[in-house]
Amino acid sequence: MTRNTLSAALIAVVMLSMATGSGCSTAAGPQFGLWGYPIPVSPYMQKHQEDKAWDHERYERVPVLGPINANAPTIALDPPTPDEVMRALERARGTERGVPLLHEVARNNVRIVVDPISDYLDPPRIFPLIGPAQIHHANYKCTVYFSETTHNGWPLPYTTTDEDASEVIYIDHTHFHRVADPGSVAAGGP
Repeated sequence: MTRNTLSAALIAVVMLSMATGSGCSTAAGPQFGLWGYPIPVSPYMQKHQEDKAWDHERYERVPVLGPINANAPTIALDPPTPDEVMRALERARGTERGVPLLHEVARNNVRIVVDPISDYLDPPRIFPLIGPAQIHHANYKCTVYFSETTHNGWPLPYTTTDEDASEVIYIDHTHFHRVADPGSVAAGGP
């Protein structure tokens, strides 16, 4: 009797291994988690990861541009975008993520004024992994005018409104320009 149950178990294991090894399985698509169940992700964490990827893609990299021609202007051609200014404002004030129904901040009637402060080139030098290049600095003063409404929901719910709010954000844009003549770097560079 034990021999019959042992052979039945062995046949079941062989049949199961043949079914899963041949591609005849009922599981389709990606497997989530340890037992194959999807793991829920809160919208808060999803938005946080998307914002992190957006900032890294748009604003945290330093581009390496081509050399500056002799007759070309040496001014920076990329002032801060309104998206970049508002993200910097949220990071500076610490209000990039509110808690729904507990503390929410809304900004309406937003007007952004961007003033260039300085725009200059460093002398050429050799950078590792880039080669001969020079750094182009552009500094901007961004003044944001808005009306701000703050909703607090706990312990006592109340709402405050500041009609004439303004904030000043300083944004620095830095990028590299390759140097056309490497001999000038060796002769005059540091």
